[in-house]
Amino acid sequence: MNKSVLIVEDEFIVANDLRLVLEKAGYKVTGIAASVEEAEAELRANKPGIVLIDIRLKGKATGIDLAKKLKSGDIPFVYLSANSNQKILEEAKVTEPYGFLVKPFREKDLLLTLDIARYRHQHSLESKLRQEESLRRVLAETAIESISGEQKLLKLARAIQANLPFDLLTFGLRPLSNTSFNDIGYLRIGFDEYQFIGKKELMTITGIKEAAFASMTDEGLRSVLFDSFNLQSYLVVPVTLDNGQSVHYAFYSRQRDMYQNDQIDLLGRLKNGLTDLAGSMTGRQSLSAGQAREHHHAAAHPDFKGIIGNHHLLLSSLDLAAQVAPFNTSVLILGESGTGKEKVAQAIHSLSPRKNAAFVKLNCAAIPATLVESELFGHEKGAFTGATEKRKGKFEQANGGTIFLDEIGELPLDMQVKLLRVLQEKEIEPVGGSSPVKVDVRIVAATNRNLEKEVGEGRFRLDLYYRLNVFPITLPALRERRTDIQALATYFAEKYANQFNKPVAAIGSSMMEELVSYDWPGNIRELENIMEQAVVLNNGKSDLVLRQRFAARAGEPTPKVTVNTMADVKQVQRETEREYIISILRKTKGRIRGVDGAAELLNMKPTTLESKMAKLDIRRQDFTNS
Repeated sequence: MNKSVLIVEDEFIVANDLRLVLEKAGYKVTGIAASVEEAEAELRANKPGIVLIDIRLKGKATGIDLAKKLKSGDIPFVYLSANSNQKILEEAKVTEPYGFLVKPFREKDLLLTLDIARYRHQHSLESKLRQEESLRRVLAETAIESISGEQKLLKLARAIQANLPFDLLTFGLRPLSNTSFNDIGYLRIGFDEYQFIGKKELMTITGIKEAAFASMTDEGLRSVLFDSFNLQSYLVVPVTLDNGQSVHYAFYSRQRDMYQNDQIDLLGRLKNGLTDLAGSMTGRQSLSAGQAREHHHAAAHPDFKGIIGNHHLLLSSLDLAAQVAPFNTSVLILGESGTGKEKVAQAIHSLSPRKNAAFVKLNCAAIPATLVESELFGHEKGAFTGATEKRKGKFEQANGGTIFLDEIGELPLDMQVKLLRVLQEKEIEPVGGSSPVKVDVRIVAATNRNLEKEVGEGRFRLDLYYRLNVFPITLPALRERRTDIQALATYFAEKYANQFNKPVAAIGSSMMEELVSYDWPGNIRELENIMEQAVVLNNGKSDLVLRQRFAARAGEPTPKVTVNTMADVKQVQRETEREYIISILRKTKGRIRGVDGAAELLNMKPTTLESKMAKLDIRRQDFTNS
């Protein structure tokens, strides 16, 4: 990416200062514009490597309006703004900027932000080019393979999913035949699992009679598919064969507004490969439904085997994980507590070239602020009181592999500065050390916090946010993927039945109804706890039932818990102890150590309290309002 910059700023003094700083640092300033109209004229004359945009400009159009056009032209941009409140950040986030600078900013911040933006754009471009080239190769190889049309479409489905997400892919000649409906398709039912959909399958699923196909139009078929598979958007790609026949590929999604210009442009660049593939599928190797059906259900990816569910929101997140895994890009996993962020991080590592090296985990919220630096970067003998020997930190332990920084939003500000240095310089400095140590570590971070809000309120560094946010993956809450609850509940029931050497019991219908209707503020972790409790208290002779109410319904009258066994007694004791400790932590605002800390009030050592918190699964969100 070239070091040329267009400045879009309506305050001349600010714009000129920017120009001087940039030129001194070796950048070429292609122009200065005070409005969107002037900026568009500058862009037509000379395409810059990056654009600095003030959000408020002269005229009716704003910097955000310009950003949308820059995004479609694949030109990276960084916002300039006089404030960093959450509303501005949320508006900016929609356009997916490469950085955000808050006025007034230091020269160092400006140059660092531009470095980050150039790094992100270059990596994003390389990643896209590699994936596109791989897709072209798959299309060419599949077109000449001696396999059925069904198998070819399946190979296309699996290859194109990461680039163009879909829930249903169909293929067929157009116009629709009045005598022989020959469309075929694949419905996505798992991460790498697809169910074949032909005429027979469509009749079974929709209840449509065969005679109805004789008069079916494209619009009528689309309506049937939308209603039958709960679809929300679609994209049709027509190709013309050498014999003049027209063939349509159609991509359908359960998400609204899924398909944008990026996907349309991609399909345009793949048009020749799609045409060759379509020709091979409509030639001698017919679309007959009788060939090689054993390939219609591909096995789920083994590195995602611990992640249960096939809801389209979950599958979209896993697609992104698989897409970024082969690269060294930093990844930021977002989502509520208990949504499975650690499992996705582990999968990214397992799918990467670093899979044979270490995967090191650190929960930033569980380490006292005074020990975070030593935990991350290690320390020399005698570096501080109690440092009786030299110790490697998590980064050195992860050298050559991946480090997973959970709850990154809890990291103290001074440590955020040092983490940013590691990302930039690829080196650490142990506490008490005299020289830096080079490390080769990929960082995967996770948080349940809204980092834009944290930045706006001064609790998280903007430069670190954009450095980590190179490739964000958002995991859906369990309430957003209710169709997965039954599979998850069954999985946990079987897991704990085997663990406790108890017979596997079915989940009662009334219990399942409650599980599906509950909102799950604790997500999968809460569901797992509920199922473990149900298995422990089950007598092995009847279906599993709920023994106590959900935590989120605590305001309702709680029925008396029946105590029949010693296990029941232990469970009641555990819940009582947990609630009592949480109440003390709320009282101390989460402070464990020191005068009037929770440990002192509970008359126990801080380390003992932390051990109990881990054992009782007490997390920060249980005793804070955030």
